[in-house]
Amino acid sequence: MKGKWLCPTLAAVLALSAGILGACAPDGETSGDSGNYVLPTWKDVPEGWDGKDNLAMVHDPSVFFDEASGTYYAFGTHYAVASSKDLMAWTQEVEDYHPEDLYGDGTETSFPSALSATVSLVSPVSSGENAVTSTWAPDVTYHDGKYYMYYSLTKAFGSAESAIGRVSSENVLGPYSDNEPVIDSMGNTDKHDPNCIDPELFTDKDGKLWMVYGSAAGGIYLLELENSGENWGLPKAGQGFGKKLWSGTNNQEGPFIFYNEDTGYYYLMVSYGDLNTNYNMRVARSKTPDGPYLDITGADVAKATGDGGGNKIAGNYVMGDKTKGYAALGHNSVIEKDGQFFVAAHVRRQSGGTGVSPGHNLYVFRLYFNKDGWPVMSPERYATEKPGKGLTAEKLAGEYDVVEHTEGTTATFAQSVSCTFNADGTVTDGADAKVGTWTLTDGQYVTVTLGSVTYEGVAAPAYDSLYEADEGAMHPAFVFTAVSAAGRSLWAVGTFEAQPASAE
Repeated sequence: MKGKWLCPTLAAVLALSAGILGACAPDGETSGDSGNYVLPTWKDVPEGWDGKDNLAMVHDPSVFFDEASGTYYAFGTHYAVASSKDLMAWTQEVEDYHPEDLYGDGTETSFPSALSATVSLVSPVSSGENAVTSTWAPDVTYHDGKYYMYYSLTKAFGSAESAIGRVSSENVLGPYSDNEPVIDSMGNTDKHDPNCIDPELFTDKDGKLWMVYGSAAGGIYLLELENSGENWGLPKAGQGFGKKLWSGTNNQEGPFIFYNEDTGYYYLMVSYGDLNTNYNMRVARSKTPDGPYLDITGADVAKATGDGGGNKIAGNYVMGDKTKGYAALGHNSVIEKDGQFFVAAHVRRQSGGTGVSPGHNLYVFRLYFNKDGWPVMSPERYATEKPGKGLTAEKLAGEYDVVEHTEGTTATFAQSVSCTFNADGTVTDGADAKVGTWTLTDGQYVTVTLGSVTYEGVAAPAYDSLYEADEGAMHPAFVFTAVSAAGRSLWAVGTFEAQPASAE
């Protein structure tokens, strides 16, 4: 890969599996109330959950927390919906292409009657390889006794002639009705204007309501919405398409904006590339909700060209000696729970050497922030672990699978290599040759230098859901997740001995 730091001796061990950490087995670190990290244990995860089961199929997941029922709902493209009480075990509430479950009518090839106004506006192509037979990328929010679903409908796959509409219901799972078109890009055949798809609503720290939306080639745009009165949730007058936040030069789509009170930044996440092959997640940040949004290099992503722009959070990768990698992670949403952040994204699997499977699952990962306030994502699915201080070099020391994510948008799978993070601050390869250094500060922040590249990130506990041996056993782990000054991500996973299901 470009900029690869591995020396020949380390490259020779690409096929090695994850080793066992030099530290002892997990010791049940103190509770999160003390501010210390907590490793996941069997007694905390849902019954029957092993990190592989309880998966749901939700493409383009947007997660909404329903306070009335204390339940998380993931709404997705093709009408799919899943629910969860804990962000781990998910129940499929609505399967793909079953609009009757949300609207009361409609079929796999015909739209619900409630959407007739938007369907008439867009006139979706009904046959052929570019046919559109469902809504895309919905986002649900709650206001004054009603659930509002914002959705997009496009004329044809790859078209920039689209519309964003809104329906409402007194129940989170519908039936939804009272359809109203919000904004459209009909007539945008040259793709100069924004494509009106992928709406996501958010409220800023001052109480203003916004909708971020769009995709290639016009880019990602922001509209301020009315936040009171009978026009609540509709665009304020006089904005046109709104303000461009991110250029549309590499199929950017699936925007999501969230605010972190601790860092004082708004973060804009998008997905680059083709959702079938080389999807990858990017992020930029701003002190204000309407930008400008800058990446770690200081570049304004509204001016990004080609494949540039944004820190690359995740791309295709293979961890350890697994036979299949994970692919096309993207179109994510972000959930904040008790001051902690989580990423929900759809994930595919590797098929053959560079191919990607057609199936996709809903995965939830923890999102951390390094000492400079940049988000970095755990490589492992969430499993009750809690981040925090209390880590030491001695506890973290051991053998890790290390992935340096590829640069740019590519279908290439980044393959992990086996490295040892030693307690003396050195990093060595399989031949015990020094290939880098690492330091730990404040019991949680890590600086990793491999070759000439330095990454700043976080060390955290995790459950190694990618570990495929010893079925029925839990594998607690430590992970490093970090980002370089060029916006490239590094992941490392070190796994403990298996913890049997009966362990407390």
